Amino acid sequence: MDAPPNFEEGQSTYRTPRFNGQYYGWWKIRMHDFIMAEVSELWDVSCDRPFIPMKTISEGIVTVPTTMKEYNDADRKAIEKSFRAKKILVCGTRPDKYNRISACQCTKEIWEALKTTHEGTTQVKQSKIDMLTTVYELLKMKEDESI
Repeated sequence: MDAPPNFEEGQSTYRTPRFNGQYYGWWKIRMHDFIMAEVSELWDVSCDRPFIPMKTISEGIVTVPTTMKEYNDADRKAIEKSFRAKKILVCGTRPDKYNRISACQCTKEIWEALKTTHEGTTQVKQSKIDMLTTVYELLKMKEDESI
């Protein structure tokens, strides 16, 4: 994992690391550390689906989402953490990358969209490995080349 050459942004502890479209692995680690330093529970929010307060109706048989008027303090705090984590990620991307994540509803979806875009899926990674292995195995010295 390489860091960008001539890195000039600095290592601010207050400013969200910006992703410029290059060096995704380096940015990902910096963003993880930034979120963990902010409030460690925000990282849990980033790894899980968003919190949706639920209530039980019909004699304990059916569970439905509660309305905003019915939220208690714990529900509001959990939802606030979810939006804080999402805000940090959105603020850490450039406008051209924002189009890719704007439809995402939660922090986990944003992480997955960025990861898939810049690292690829498991199948894509395996395909690249197979292709490079084949190229390596078929490598031969040409008649006009010397050692």
